[in-house]
Amino acid sequence: MKLQNFEIKNEKIRQEFIALKKKNPVLFKNRLKFSWSNWGFGLENLKDSVERLSRFGIKFIELHGNLYGKDLGYKPNEVNNILSYYGVEVSGICGMYSADNDFSSIKPLIRQNAIDYTIRNVEFASEVKARYFLIVPAAVGRSLKYDDMEFERSAETLKIAAHVFEKTKIRGAIEPIRSAETSIVHTFEDAKRYIASVASPAIRYINGDIYHMLVEEKHIGESIVNAKGVITNLHAADSNRCALGEGSMDIDTIIMALYIIGYNNDDSCFVSAEPLGPGGDPYPAMYGKPDNEKLDSLVKRSIDYFMQREAELHSL
Repeated sequence: MKLQNFEIKNEKIRQEFIALKKKNPVLFKNRLKFSWSNWGFGLENLKDSVERLSRFGIKFIELHGNLYGKDLGYKPNEVNNILSYYGVEVSGICGMYSADNDFSSIKPLIRQNAIDYTIRNVEFASEVKARYFLIVPAAVGRSLKYDDMEFERSAETLKIAAHVFEKTKIRGAIEPIRSAETSIVHTFEDAKRYIASVASPAIRYINGDIYHMLVEEKHIGESIVNAKGVITNLHAADSNRCALGEGSMDIDTIIMALYIIGYNNDDSCFVSAEPLGPGGDPYPAMYGKPDNEKLDSLVKRSIDYFMQREAELHSL
């Protein structure tokens, strides 16, 4: 029976993975670095979150970018002490961009909020040794555009904050988000055009999210392969935005695509679980009441499944 179009692309990636593994097995010595984006844990104490990740063998955490004001959010010394105690490192910082700090806003004060918020969090990222900071070009939760100049206005505003990325050497990573949640930059190609518009040597990376990619990209694996050297973090949740292994997401093809581009051999590249559950606007999850039993199960199921699939592919 003739393969479907996506199956043809899957098979191409599979064959390239197998050929590369056979030709250069040393390139497969390092495993992918698995992290966890903690803002989905809600209002849980950071110590409890880090302890959970350490208990299940996760050595990296993507921290909630919660420095919304000079008196709000994480304190570097406290964070470093907790991380050091549990042997966990910061992969990156998840920038949170809403209508209150929107690079594309028609209101100058809101754009200034976005600049100030970004600078605060990138400086914090440097103090906790994060590798990247995630940027969303327009507010999450607002899918209707203000006007036809959002893209240009957003890029021009982000340029003003570019100096802090260049100074700290933190990777500025643009996240494409599905059109149901934001008004601009929905695909990897959109992100590449946006990066070109910002034109900063430090803001030249992409933060992918396979849940958004499922509806916006033609093929997730192919988009990853075409983003070699650009993608620095990949948010991971299944097709229903729940724990890995609980939907129909093709995790194997995604893992193989990452190995093909050498993602496992870059110390600043991560796969960060972010199972937020279905819905149009996920941001309310950051204010949720933690349920320890459910969060333990969510983390265990996700990391166990990911490691199982990665091990299966290494046996090919």
